[in-house]
Amino acid sequence: MFSGATSVSLDSKGRLAIPTRYRERMLEGMVCTIGLHDPCLMLYPMEEWVLIEQKLAKLSTMNEVERRIVRLLLGHASECVMDNSGRILIVNSLRQYAQLDKNIMFVGQSNKFEIWDEARWHQQIEDDIAIISNDFTNLSENLKNLTI
Repeated sequence: MFSGATSVSLDSKGRLAIPTRYRERMLEGMVCTIGLHDPCLMLYPMEEWVLIEQKLAKLSTMNEVERRIVRLLLGHASECVMDNSGRILIVNSLRQYAQLDKNIMFVGQSNKFEIWDEARWHQQIEDDIAIISNDFTNLSENLKNLTI
């Protein structure tokens, strides 16, 4: 399970270092694709990505929304291989989509990581807290029963 947020740097070639504590789980490879709901990237370990691909393969090409989701996720999917220094290359098209600059946030999300531009990440956190704090009336049943 991946958790926590780590600040990392993107080098001039578009590479970022995977935090050391996660490298062993990522040795089998990774797939990076766009986030559908936020201006970030999603980085899956290969075993998790295989499960995502299986789910996507079951979606209908006749349903417009399902077809669009498959197109976006698979069309932007880029396989990443870690080098001997623990770095992966984020392809230019993905860096542009997420507007990644030098300072990056690597954010654990259970089965995957989100990769954010650091300034956008901090703004997103502020926005999320403000929205949640102001709207406890529209909680899903899952959230109503969550105790933390």
